[in-house]
Amino acid sequence: MGDRRVRMWISGRVQGVCFRAYTCEEAQRLRLRGSVRNLPDGRVEVLAEGDPLRIRELEAFCRKGPPFARVHRVEIRDEPPGEGAPLTPFHIAYGP
Repeated sequence: MGDRRVRMWISGRVQGVCFRAYTCEEAQRLRLRGSVRNLPDGRVEVLAEGDPLRIRELEAFCRKGPPFARVHRVEIRDEPPGEGAPLTPFHIAYGP
């Protein structure tokens, strides 16, 4: 089975509660590629690619979030794996 790529938008109390750091740590543990970043509208965006079962584990993590987060909604969109520039090891992205 090939890789899966998803883009997720997480809303709720997800900024200022270490959501990016915990998500990055989880994605690295799962050996996924991609990034996590804060958006100006208060959401967090995750772009992840890798083994489909591991992507599902990351999705489950994002639905719960770290201890001080309060996730209200997670939107998930599948994207073609390998599209565009290759994704690097998972990291926190800053800026647009």
